[in-house]
Amino acid sequence: MRIYHRYLGFFLAGIMAVYAVSGIVLIFRDTDYFKKETQLVKELPAETKPEELGEALRIRRFKLDKVEDGVAYFQNGTYDLNTHTASYVVKELPYVLDKMTHLHKATSSRPLFFLNIFFGLSLFFFVMSSFWMFMPGSDLFKKGVYFALAGLAFAGLMVFL
Repeated sequence: MRIYHRYLGFFLAGIMAVYAVSGIVLIFRDTDYFKKETQLVKELPAETKPEELGEALRIRRFKLDKVEDGVAYFQNGTYDLNTHTASYVVKELPYVLDKMTHLHKATSSRPLFFLNIFFGLSLFFFVMSSFWMFMPGSDLFKKGVYFALAGLAFAGLMVFL
């Protein structure tokens, strides 16, 4: 069991680092921390109405602030109704961090979701195999069980708070 535990741990060391970094980045997804701003200018079809800008520009939770003197104002940008040009700022994670967070959030519709399942099962293996590292009844095993129970209680407390 120790040998499997050791080599699987070495094999997964890189992916654990990726999941650790992307998990920390995802904690701040509701802020602009780590994000960089990019100014975009996009010409839209002439029939685009100000109310349709969110869909046309693919902006989630789009909210039109006001339309004044032929210009529609929205958060982080404007849309000129005469030239049909939208000028706005997009805030995105740098390329590598964006790819890492998409790996972390993979769903069953993404091709890499098998990696997430494998990683989750591997972590579960680490949990179970750690109990075979020491002889049952030894002081180290007993202390390990106490720490495992404390960790389980702490996780339960965090889930229900």
